[in-house]
Amino acid sequence: MPSKNASFTPSDQSLRDVRVLSVALNLPGPAALMRLADMGAKCTKLEPLPPAGAPKGSSSDPMGLYAPHAYAQLHAGVKVVQADLKSAKGQVKLQALLAKSDVLLTSFRPSALKKLGMDWPSLHSRFPSLIMVSIVGAKGTAAEIPGHDLTYLAANGLVTGLDLPATLFADMAGSSLAVEAVLKALWKRSRPGRAQNMGVFHEVALEDAAAYLALPRHWGLTLAKGSVGGAHAGYAVYACVKGRVAVAALEPHFAARLAEVAGIQSAKAGHEVMHLPSTRAKLTAFFASLTRKQIDDLATAHDLPLQTMT
Repeated sequence: MPSKNASFTPSDQSLRDVRVLSVALNLPGPAALMRLADMGAKCTKLEPLPPAGAPKGSSSDPMGLYAPHAYAQLHAGVKVVQADLKSAKGQVKLQALLAKSDVLLTSFRPSALKKLGMDWPSLHSRFPSLIMVSIVGAKGTAAEIPGHDLTYLAANGLVTGLDLPATLFADMAGSSLAVEAVLKALWKRSRPGRAQNMGVFHEVALEDAAAYLALPRHWGLTLAKGSVGGAHAGYAVYACVKGRVAVAALEPHFAARLAEVAGIQSAKAGHEVMHLPSTRAKLTAFFASLTRKQIDDLATAHDLPLQTMT
Protein backbone atom coordinates (compact mmCIF):
# COMPACT_ATOMS: atom_id res chain seq x y z
CA MET A 1 0.00 0.00 0.00
CA PRO A 2 1.19 3.58 -0.62
CA SER A 3 2.50 5.63 2.24
CA LYS A 4 0.00 7.73 4.19
CA ASN A 5 2.62 10.45 4.68
CA ALA A 6 1.49 13.28 2.38
CA SER A 7 4.30 15.70 3.26
CA PHE A 8 6.56 16.98 0.51
CA THR A 9 10.01 15.39 0.51
CA PRO A 10 12.99 17.47 -0.70
CA SER A 11 14.97 15.99 -3.54
CA ASP A 12 18.72 16.70 -3.76
CA GLN A 13 21.40 19.37 -3.96
CA SER A 14 21.95 19.42 -7.72
CA LEU A 15 21.38 23.20 -7.96
CA ARG A 16 23.63 24.18 -5.07
CA ASP A 17 25.61 26.66 -7.20
CA VAL A 18 22.53 28.39 -8.68
CA ARG A 19 21.30 31.71 -7.24
CA VAL A 20 17.59 32.42 -7.64
CA LEU A 21 15.76 35.68 -6.99
CA SER A 22 11.96 35.69 -6.90
CA VAL A 23 9.50 38.56 -6.83
CA ALA A 24 6.57 36.17 -7.38
CA LEU A 25 3.79 36.22 -4.79
CA ASN A 26 0.94 33.95 -3.69
CA LEU A 27 1.38 30.27 -4.66
CA PRO A 28 2.87 29.29 -8.07
CA GLY A 29 6.06 31.36 -7.74
CA PRO A 30 6.76 30.51 -4.09
CA ALA A 31 6.00 26.82 -4.78
CA ALA A 32 8.52 26.87 -7.62
CA LEU A 33 11.02 28.61 -5.36
CA MET A 34 10.47 25.95 -2.68
CA ARG A 35 11.29 23.21 -5.19
CA LEU A 36 14.42 25.02 -6.37
CA ALA A 37 15.55 25.55 -2.78
CA ASP A 38 14.99 21.86 -2.11
CA MET A 39 17.32 21.14 -5.02
CA GLY A 40 20.02 23.18 -3.33
CA ALA A 41 19.62 26.54 -5.07
CA LYS A 42 20.40 29.65 -3.03
CA CYS A 43 17.01 31.35 -3.05
CA THR A 44 16.05 34.92 -2.19
CA LYS A 45 12.52 36.33 -2.22
CA LEU A 46 11.95 40.07 -2.63
CA GLU A 47 8.53 41.07 -1.32
CA PRO A 48 6.78 44.47 -1.22
CA LEU A 49 6.87 46.37 2.04
CA PRO A 50 4.02 45.40 4.41
CA PRO A 51 1.23 47.93 5.05
CA ALA A 52 1.93 50.74 7.48
CA GLY A 53 1.28 49.64 11.06
CA ALA A 54 1.72 45.94 10.32
CA PRO A 55 3.54 43.94 13.03
CA LYS A 56 7.30 43.67 12.67
CA GLY A 57 8.30 40.75 10.49
CA SER A 58 4.94 40.67 8.69
CA SER A 59 4.79 39.37 5.15
CA SER A 60 3.07 41.29 2.37
CA ASP A 61 2.58 38.12 0.35
CA PRO A 62 -1.16 37.20 0.37
CA MET A 63 -0.19 33.63 1.31
CA GLY A 64 1.46 34.95 4.46
CA LEU A 65 -1.78 36.67 5.41
CA TYR A 66 -4.41 33.97 4.79
CA ALA A 67 -2.29 30.83 5.26
CA PRO A 68 0.82 31.58 7.38
CA HIS A 69 1.48 27.87 7.92
CA ALA A 70 1.64 27.30 4.16
CA TYR A 71 3.77 30.41 3.72
CA ALA A 72 6.23 29.09 6.31
CA GLN A 73 6.68 25.78 4.47
CA LEU A 74 6.97 27.48 1.09
CA HIS A 75 9.74 29.76 2.33
CA ALA A 76 11.75 27.36 4.47
CA GLY A 77 15.38 27.85 3.44
CA VAL A 78 14.52 31.02 1.48
CA LYS A 79 15.95 34.41 2.42
CA VAL A 80 13.09 36.94 2.42
CA VAL A 81 13.82 40.66 1.99
CA GLN A 82 11.41 43.53 1.45
CA ALA A 83 11.43 46.69 -0.65
CA ASP A 84 9.10 49.08 -2.47
CA LEU A 85 9.94 48.45 -6.11
CA LYS A 86 8.10 51.63 -7.10
CA SER A 87 10.65 53.70 -5.17
CA ALA A 88 14.20 54.64 -6.15
CA LYS A 89 15.51 52.94 -3.01
CA GLY A 90 13.63 49.76 -3.84
CA GLN A 91 14.97 49.77 -7.39
CA VAL A 92 18.54 50.08 -6.11
CA LYS A 93 17.95 47.04 -3.90
CA LEU A 94 16.44 45.11 -6.80
CA GLN A 95 19.34 45.90 -9.13
CA ALA A 96 21.86 44.81 -6.49
CA LEU A 97 20.06 41.49 -6.03
CA LEU A 98 19.75 40.93 -9.77
CA ALA A 99 23.47 41.52 -10.23
CA LYS A 100 24.11 38.52 -7.96
CA SER A 101 21.40 36.23 -9.40
CA ASP A 102 21.39 33.54 -12.07
CA VAL A 103 17.60 33.21 -12.23
CA LEU A 104 14.68 35.60 -11.74
CA LEU A 105 11.12 34.37 -11.09
CA THR A 106 8.22 36.80 -11.59
CA SER A 107 4.43 36.55 -11.52
CA PHE A 108 3.38 40.09 -12.43
CA ARG A 109 1.39 40.96 -15.52
CA PRO A 110 3.59 42.09 -18.44
CA SER A 111 2.36 45.70 -18.11
CA ALA A 112 3.33 45.77 -14.43
CA LEU A 113 6.78 44.36 -15.21
CA LYS A 114 7.31 47.08 -17.83
CA LYS A 115 6.34 49.83 -15.39
CA LEU A 116 8.91 48.49 -12.93
CA GLY A 117 11.60 48.20 -15.59
CA MET A 118 11.52 44.43 -15.22
CA ASP A 119 10.37 43.48 -18.71
CA TRP A 120 12.72 41.07 -20.50
CA PRO A 121 14.26 43.54 -22.98
CA SER A 122 15.11 45.98 -20.18
CA LEU A 123 16.55 43.31 -17.90
CA HIS A 124 18.43 41.49 -20.64
CA SER A 125 20.21 44.68 -21.68
CA ARG A 126 21.44 45.23 -18.12
CA PHE A 127 21.95 41.59 -17.10
CA PRO A 128 22.74 39.63 -20.28
CA SER A 129 23.41 36.37 -18.44
CA LEU A 130 20.15 36.39 -16.47
CA ILE A 131 17.58 33.60 -16.83
CA MET A 132 14.06 34.96 -16.44
CA VAL A 133 10.99 32.80 -15.90
CA SER A 134 7.77 34.80 -15.99
CA ILE A 135 4.64 33.11 -14.60
CA VAL A 136 1.45 34.51 -16.15
CA GLY A 137 -2.18 33.50 -16.24
CA ALA A 138 -2.26 33.01 -19.99
CA LYS A 139 0.07 33.80 -22.85
CA GLY A 140 -0.09 36.73 -25.26
CA THR A 141 -2.54 39.57 -24.70
CA ALA A 142 -4.55 37.30 -22.37
CA ALA A 143 -1.74 37.68 -19.83
CA GLU A 144 -3.31 41.02 -18.88
CA ILE A 145 -6.70 39.45 -18.09
CA PRO A 146 -7.20 38.73 -14.36
CA GLY A 147 -7.67 35.11 -13.40
CA HIS A 148 -6.85 32.51 -10.80
CA ASP A 149 -6.43 28.77 -10.41
CA LEU A 150 -10.20 28.25 -10.40
CA THR A 151 -10.82 30.19 -13.62
CA TYR A 152 -8.02 28.40 -15.49
CA LEU A 153 -9.37 25.02 -14.39
CA ALA A 154 -12.89 26.07 -15.38
CA ALA A 155 -11.69 27.16 -18.82
CA ASN A 156 -10.36 23.64 -19.38
CA GLY A 157 -13.38 21.69 -18.18
CA LEU A 158 -11.88 20.71 -14.82
CA VAL A 159 -14.57 22.25 -12.60
CA THR A 160 -17.60 19.97 -12.43
CA GLY A 161 -20.77 20.79 -10.54
CA LEU A 162 -20.66 23.43 -7.80
CA ASP A 163 -17.90 21.89 -5.70
CA LEU A 164 -14.46 23.46 -5.65
CA PRO A 165 -11.55 21.31 -6.91
CA ALA A 166 -9.75 19.29 -4.23
CA THR A 167 -6.55 21.33 -4.56
CA LEU A 168 -5.03 24.20 -6.53
CA PHE A 169 -4.11 22.12 -9.55
CA ALA A 170 -3.22 24.89 -12.01
CA ASP A 171 -1.09 26.76 -9.47
CA MET A 172 0.88 23.69 -8.46
CA ALA A 173 1.25 22.37 -12.01
CA GLY A 174 2.29 25.87 -13.07
CA SER A 175 4.96 25.91 -10.38
CA SER A 176 6.32 22.63 -11.74
CA LEU A 177 6.40 24.10 -15.26
CA ALA A 178 8.31 27.08 -13.86
CA VAL A 179 10.89 24.77 -12.28
CA GLU A 180 11.07 22.85 -15.56
CA ALA A 181 11.70 26.15 -17.39
CA VAL A 182 14.58 26.97 -15.04
CA LEU A 183 16.12 23.54 -15.54
CA LYS A 184 15.72 23.77 -19.33
CA ALA A 185 17.41 27.16 -19.39
CA LEU A 186 20.31 25.96 -17.24
CA TRP A 187 20.67 22.87 -19.43
CA LYS A 188 20.52 24.91 -22.64
CA ARG A 189 23.41 27.14 -21.71
CA SER A 190 25.46 24.25 -20.39
CA ARG A 191 25.47 22.52 -23.79
CA PRO A 192 28.78 22.36 -25.67
CA GLY A 193 29.29 25.41 -27.85
CA ARG A 194 26.78 27.52 -25.93
CA ALA A 195 27.85 30.65 -24.06
CA GLN A 196 27.88 29.91 -20.36
CA ASN A 197 26.55 33.39 -19.63
CA MET A 198 23.70 33.23 -22.17
CA GLY A 199 20.51 34.89 -20.97
CA VAL A 200 17.26 32.95 -21.46
CA PHE A 201 13.60 33.98 -21.14
CA HIS A 202 10.69 31.60 -20.54
CA GLU A 203 7.02 32.45 -20.05
CA VAL A 204 4.93 29.94 -18.11
CA ALA A 205 1.13 30.17 -18.31
CA LEU A 206 -1.12 28.71 -15.62
CA GLU A 207 -3.80 28.16 -18.25
CA ASP A 208 -1.33 25.97 -20.18
CA ALA A 209 -0.68 24.03 -16.98
CA ALA A 210 -4.43 23.50 -16.56
CA ALA A 211 -4.74 22.46 -20.20
CA TYR A 212 -2.01 19.86 -19.70
CA LEU A 213 -3.77 18.45 -16.64
CA ALA A 214 -7.02 18.38 -18.60
CA LEU A 215 -5.69 16.11 -21.37
CA PRO A 216 -7.00 12.84 -19.82
CA ARG A 217 -10.45 14.41 -19.62
CA HIS A 218 -10.33 15.63 -23.20
CA TRP A 219 -9.28 12.12 -24.23
CA GLY A 220 -12.41 10.85 -22.48
CA LEU A 221 -10.53 8.84 -19.87
CA THR A 222 -12.06 10.63 -16.87
CA LEU A 223 -15.54 11.14 -18.30
CA ALA A 224 -18.35 8.96 -16.94
CA LYS A 225 -17.91 6.45 -19.77
CA GLY A 226 -14.14 6.33 -19.34
CA SER A 227 -12.30 3.58 -17.48
CA VAL A 228 -10.93 6.03 -14.89
CA GLY A 229 -14.06 8.18 -14.87
CA GLY A 230 -16.57 5.71 -13.46
CA ALA A 231 -17.14 2.97 -16.04
CA HIS A 232 -14.65 0.54 -14.48
CA ALA A 233 -15.89 -0.84 -11.15
CA GLY A 234 -12.34 -1.64 -10.12
CA TYR A 235 -11.38 2.03 -10.30
CA ALA A 236 -13.73 3.74 -7.87
CA VAL A 237 -14.34 4.90 -4.32
CA TYR A 238 -16.50 2.73 -2.08
CA ALA A 239 -17.91 3.10 1.40
CA CYS A 240 -16.65 0.73 4.08
CA VAL A 241 -17.30 0.42 7.81
CA LYS A 242 -16.61 3.89 9.26
CA GLY A 243 -14.72 5.06 6.20
CA ARG A 244 -14.05 4.81 2.47
CA VAL A 245 -11.66 2.96 0.21
CA ALA A 246 -10.09 4.10 -3.05
CA VAL A 247 -9.87 1.09 -5.34
CA ALA A 248 -7.43 1.27 -8.28
CA ALA A 249 -7.51 -2.28 -9.66
CA LEU A 250 -7.34 -1.03 -13.24
CA GLU A 251 -4.91 -3.41 -14.93
CA PRO A 252 -6.39 -6.78 -15.96
CA HIS A 253 -4.37 -8.78 -13.44
CA PHE A 254 -5.41 -6.49 -10.58
CA ALA A 255 -9.03 -6.56 -11.76
CA ALA A 256 -9.04 -10.35 -11.91
CA ARG A 257 -7.47 -10.60 -8.46
CA LEU A 258 -10.01 -8.19 -6.96
CA ALA A 259 -12.90 -10.11 -8.54
CA GLU A 260 -11.52 -13.33 -7.06
CA VAL A 261 -11.06 -11.83 -3.58
CA ALA A 262 -14.59 -10.36 -3.67
CA GLY A 263 -16.06 -13.70 -4.78
CA ILE A 264 -17.21 -12.42 -8.17
CA GLN A 265 -17.46 -15.24 -10.69
CA SER A 266 -17.77 -14.58 -14.41
CA ALA A 267 -16.73 -16.11 -17.69
CA LYS A 268 -15.48 -12.71 -18.77
CA ALA A 269 -11.88 -11.56 -18.32
CA GLY A 270 -10.97 -9.47 -15.30
CA HIS A 271 -11.10 -6.10 -17.06
CA GLU A 272 -14.36 -7.02 -18.83
CA VAL A 273 -16.17 -8.11 -15.72
CA MET A 274 -15.36 -4.76 -14.13
CA HIS A 275 -17.60 -3.01 -16.65
CA LEU A 276 -20.72 -4.94 -15.61
CA PRO A 277 -23.31 -3.15 -13.41
CA SER A 278 -23.62 -6.32 -11.35
CA THR A 279 -19.92 -6.16 -10.51
CA ARG A 280 -20.24 -2.65 -9.09
CA ALA A 281 -23.18 -3.76 -6.96
CA LYS A 282 -21.21 -6.73 -5.62
CA LEU A 283 -18.13 -4.63 -4.85
CA THR A 284 -20.31 -2.04 -3.13
CA ALA A 285 -21.72 -4.73 -0.82
CA PHE A 286 -18.31 -6.37 -0.39
CA PHE A 287 -16.48 -3.25 0.80
CA ALA A 288 -19.46 -2.06 2.87
CA SER A 289 -19.05 -5.17 5.01
CA LEU A 290 -15.35 -4.58 5.78
CA THR A 291 -13.52 -2.31 8.20
CA ARG A 292 -10.59 -0.17 7.10
CA LYS A 293 -8.23 -2.54 8.96
CA GLN A 294 -9.65 -5.56 7.16
CA ILE A 295 -9.24 -3.83 3.80
CA ASP A 296 -5.67 -2.79 4.60
CA ASP A 297 -4.86 -6.40 5.50
CA LEU A 298 -6.55 -7.65 2.35
CA ALA A 299 -4.54 -5.22 0.21
CA THR A 300 -1.28 -6.45 1.74
CA ALA A 301 -2.15 -10.13 1.54
CA HIS A 302 -3.29 -10.01 -2.09
CA ASP A 303 -1.07 -7.22 -3.45
CA LEU A 304 -3.99 -4.98 -4.39
CA PRO A 305 -3.93 -1.19 -4.92
CA LEU A 306 -6.37 -0.15 -2.20
CA GLN A 307 -6.16 2.98 -0.03
CA THR A 308 -8.52 3.37 2.91
CA MET A 309 -9.70 6.80 4.04
CA THR A 310 -11.85 8.27 6.78
